[in-house]
Amino acid sequence: MTRYRNLGLFVVLAAVWGSAFMAIKAGLEFFPPVLFAALRYDVAGVIMLGYAFYATDSPLPRGRAEWTEIAIGAVFLIASYHALLFIGETDPAVTSAAAAVIVSLSPVLTSGFARLLLPSERLTPLGIVGLLLGLVGVAVLSELDPSNLLAGGTVAKLLIFGAAAAFALGSVLTRRVDSDMPIETMEAWSMLGGALLMHVVSVGLNESFADVVLNTESIVALAYLSLAASALGFLIYFDLLARLGPIEINLVSYVAPVFAALSGWVFLNEVPTSATVGGFGLIFIGFILLKRRAIQSELRYRLGNEARTTD
Repeated sequence: MTRYRNLGLFVVLAAVWGSAFMAIKAGLEFFPPVLFAALRYDVAGVIMLGYAFYATDSPLPRGRAEWTEIAIGAVFLIASYHALLFIGETDPAVTSAAAAVIVSLSPVLTSGFARLLLPSERLTPLGIVGLLLGLVGVAVLSELDPSNLLAGGTVAKLLIFGAAAAFALGSVLTRRVDSDMPIETMEAWSMLGGALLMHVVSVGLNESFADVVLNTESIVALAYLSLAASALGFLIYFDLLARLGPIEINLVSYVAPVFAALSGWVFLNEVPTSATVGGFGLIFIGFILLKRRAIQSELRYRLGNEARTTD
């Protein structure tokens, strides 16, 4: 029964995170991009803070290490990632599926940054091949044309690549901080801090609430991103992270593009291109090469548990 529960939650998480790319695309018709991202995390941050007070004994940060971890989360995991992602998705040439596939490079980039910044980890030759394959996958997906780098949504896709890189770098930097802060507390305060930073950036970009169009579609898009993709999504993520571990939960990044493509097709009439499929394939192979030892270890552990259960 537990196995089916985990599988069900995994599918729900992939669905809400994958369809979030469609909701972003739809909502950008009615909101300036950075202001839209900031409003999303105004709501999600308040909800997560309430959950941190409910679920942990330490809902308030204490000491330099915890505030440093929150600052990293706010700058990289929330503000940089979402500002670049939302701006990138304003380009009509970038489909929901394409954005999701580029973001699925994040686990590959995380492994690369970890090898550079964490002394205990080093890239093997095969790992370097995996990292390069992931980068080639983004190039294929972006349909890079050296003669005209501004065509075909290339700049927008590279902005989304920058978002994935910011998230990966933030994930590694938080591991360098010696902090025992509960992850719920870290996420809540990072969301609120990131939202504040994005409001500042929004003002700097001359975005205005006067440009916001409030109607059924815009309210539904904001509510879905705040409540389903952010609040519910992270609650499921925390639960599965504890049950499945980081290797299996990383696979959400490779299932989410399927739901992004389906939701984009159903609601926005977006049709994935061959470049989207090819780029996804290269990124996924790169992930397998980088994580091959951890995956082999996880498979041996799972098979050993099943054999003992059968006996």
